[in-house]
Amino acid sequence: MKFGIFYEHQLPRPWHEGDEHRLFQEALDQVELADRLGIDYAWEVEHHFLEEYSHSSAPEIFLAACSQRTKNIRLGHGICLMPPKYNHPARVAERIATLDLVSNGRVEFGTGESASVMELGGFNVGFDPVEKRRMWKEGVEQCADMMVMDPYPGFKGEFFEMPCRNVVPKPVQKPHPPLWVACSNRETIKMAARHGIGALTFSFVDPREARQWVDDYYRIFKEECVPIGHAVNPNVAMVTGFSLHPDEMEARRRGEDGLRFFRYGLAHHYVFGEHRPGRTDIWANFEKARHALPEAGAEHGIGTPDQLRTHLRHFEESGVDQTVFIQQGGRNRHQHICEALELFAKDVMPEFRQREIEREKRKQEELAPYIEKAMRRKQSTGSMRDEEIPVFIALGRKIAEEGTGTERQKQNAKLWADAAKVTLSDPGRHGAETSMSKTSASKTPANKTSATS
Repeated sequence: MKFGIFYEHQLPRPWHEGDEHRLFQEALDQVELADRLGIDYAWEVEHHFLEEYSHSSAPEIFLAACSQRTKNIRLGHGICLMPPKYNHPARVAERIATLDLVSNGRVEFGTGESASVMELGGFNVGFDPVEKRRMWKEGVEQCADMMVMDPYPGFKGEFFEMPCRNVVPKPVQKPHPPLWVACSNRETIKMAARHGIGALTFSFVDPREARQWVDDYYRIFKEECVPIGHAVNPNVAMVTGFSLHPDEMEARRRGEDGLRFFRYGLAHHYVFGEHRPGRTDIWANFEKARHALPEAGAEHGIGTPDQLRTHLRHFEESGVDQTVFIQQGGRNRHQHICEALELFAKDVMPEFRQREIEREKRKQEELAPYIEKAMRRKQSTGSMRDEEIPVFIALGRKIAEEGTGTERQKQNAKLWADAAKVTLSDPGRHGAETSMSKTSASKTPANKTSATS
């Protein structure tokens, strides 16, 4: 089993000058430490307007910073919001590919829809879950095509349309980085399997219940998978709390409230909360409700190395491919997080690492024939023949040759030509200047005429 760390960038009130700066810098230090310790993944969410619960609205920036401070750890979007009103698919494809380039091919491309009123309403996405699922599917499928096809032939769908373009750059990983989707219940686990992508299960599933989720996933993957992307990524990841110390009560003192606030903040924004932007104090409400909240101890990854080892073995025995630690929650302290990661790497991780190599080999051998069948079931978008690729004329030349456009547009075209010291027609194709460029040249000093003279 592999291991990951997970970031919402939680920042409970009250806030003071410099708190967000400290939060992000400490998170970067933690990812750098995790990389040195040999932890496999760092996952970063995308959320908007979810005060206190998540201040991670630009994960691509944080992950890019991580890429320059690490060497081996995989950098995961956990997740990128795919409805086009959040992120146009072409912008997502560009950002994912660029991150893959600057990280030397370490990106994991997690996708999702979002379900909070603050986010959906803030971007006017709409609240219909069926429609959101269609937005997600359209966005993911087209984004994958954009990272692979040269050129992308264009698309006219239900939620966005785009003409033929070659979307650059292309990612290091071919055909594209591994695809994942956020899963909150067994139905989304099954959907992930049908599309051949990894399941990022952000529900707190008991390790013993995980067996049924994993069995459902791999059964459907083998029998029904039709890849949404150009490659499959059969994996199941599950989250757990995380606080580690040789003394159980100290581990709980350091990390239990962090996990409890994580759950409370989640419920505030997604389930029962009433939120006044900029004013609601979720931490204060959490403190009032603390006595009624369930405890979080060894059964949630909070305890001694032996207790955590037992907890993780249950996930491993259930067939979970990756366990992701929620270590940065509530007011958990940076020093305690780092100490826990170091203790985990020293006393717990080695035995799992030894078993993981052989387990992964067996898994790939078992799945190989099913992956081959799944890829044969995919109906890919056809590539364009050269003669089918449309030609697009530069706007300045179009205005000059057609005499169309407003006076302001014509003036701008002339300014572009003067600034670049070129004509408004292509000398290589036409061998002559347009009337607009001749006029421009006649008014320009000899040493500032076009570059083609």
